[in-house]
Amino acid sequence: MSVVHQLSPGWLLDHLSFINKINYHLHQQHKPCCSKNEPTFVHFDSLQMDSVSSFGTSATFIASDSTTKPDNDAGGNCEMFVQKYVFRPELFDVTKPYITPAIHKECQQRNEKEDLMNDVKKENFISTIGKKRKRCVVFNQGELDAMEYHTKIRGLILDGSSQLIQEGLKSGFLHPLLEKQDKCSEPITLPLDTCNLAELCEMAKHLPSLNEVELQTLQLMEDHMVTEQDVFSRVVENNSSFTKMITLMGQKYLLPPQSSFLLSDISCMHPLLNCRKTYDVIVIDPPWQNKSVKRSNRYSYLSPLQIKQIPIPKLAAPNCLVITWVTNRQKHLRFVKEELYPSWSVEIVAEWHWVKITNSGEFVFPLDSPHKKPYEGLILGRVREEIALPLRNADVKMLPIPDHKLIVSVPCTLHSHKPPLAGRFL
Repeated sequence: MSVVHQLSPGWLLDHLSFINKINYHLHQQHKPCCSKNEPTFVHFDSLQMDSVSSFGTSATFIASDSTTKPDNDAGGNCEMFVQKYVFRPELFDVTKPYITPAIHKECQQRNEKEDLMNDVKKENFISTIGKKRKRCVVFNQGELDAMEYHTKIRGLILDGSSQLIQEGLKSGFLHPLLEKQDKCSEPITLPLDTCNLAELCEMAKHLPSLNEVELQTLQLMEDHMVTEQDVFSRVVENNSSFTKMITLMGQKYLLPPQSSFLLSDISCMHPLLNCRKTYDVIVIDPPWQNKSVKRSNRYSYLSPLQIKQIPIPKLAAPNCLVITWVTNRQKHLRFVKEELYPSWSVEIVAEWHWVKITNSGEFVFPLDSPHKKPYEGLILGRVREEIALPLRNADVKMLPIPDHKLIVSVPCTLHSHKPPLAGRFL
């Protein structure tokens, strides 16, 4: 985790730095081209590729001539290129709040004015029939619960974030927004259809069921070409020391070294279980049902019953830490605490908050906005020892996890990209 500052309230993170420290280095062989002295520079959606030359497998990259070596017995030559990919920094250029406090205040005043006008109209109408009633604003239970929760954590969010933001401004990691920058800033143009993984999973549901042999783990080898059918509902591993690139539905994806993934519908988890591996940390970001998801039709959501069916007890190592991202809807928060974790025999140990800020240290939404808040929650729990797998080392003592810590960071402008949790605080 790229921690810029750590104080008692929590951490100020550099999400972009964390991604780029993964070192996406792709080794490729090419026939010599005319302009081999010039490094190439292209864009792949959210990743930016800077192609540099390397002497053999040396870690020192040199933007000059490439190393040539025999390609075959006939004496043909090839060049070894190391392509270094970095994340597009402009996707973290959040210079202004999504809704500024001034606009938020203006909306509030407009709503209050409209309410006042409505009151006048209603009172005039009621007086004509000899009755006069006082207008009563009624909130539903969900709204009342949300207001109560916000009141409870508001001071924690405001005070803790302010301390971390001040440190970020002092160190130069955050920069006050100049008036000139404010006027000149333009919205970021994002590529369309940058990720089709949800469509791939939906497509996989309609394919014939595969047998156990066909679902065996696929290990990516050198120059291994894979198709969409190859990766459906099976674990894909990159056990090499370098990044691998695969193309799915016309989009390029980078698989970091020593990593693996399972691309499937939530109902097809047995390939992961068949690997017989357990995990010390499991992070879950469920597609919660909400009005925004319904309107955008961006992806399908999971019902509470479907989320409960995720086989966490079979995937969890002894004392596994389970982390679930939760929206600000109290219904979802109660479900995780009162139903989901107990069904997995997971004991709640802490509740943390991700606070989203701009590059100048402002909240991305007004803190007291009734619609969207500048924070999200995550619930941390540990699998109870009695249901964890055996062979636990009794001498290993788990450090206590502090409650109500803040993770403050500039959010990625791509949809639903959460900040990194890997690092020294887990």
